[in-house]
Amino acid sequence: MEIVFVSILYWIAVAIMFLVGLGQLIFAKRTEQNKTPGLKLLIITVIMVVIGGGACLMLLSGLSIH
Repeated sequence: MEIVFVSILYWIAVAIMFLVGLGQLIFAKRTEQNKTPGLKLLIITVIMVVIGGGACLMLLSGLSIH
């Protein structure tokens, strides 16, 4: 049960980071500021989606890693 709770928190954190990164990019584009913090957050969220998706796949498939 705690794995489900932790995975829900993980996906909520990924969604929040994605929205913050997207907001930073939009705000930086409007004000002609540095866009790298927003880009870094978006890259991190893509990596987290790939890793989290793989972990969920492993949990749902019932495979064990030795």
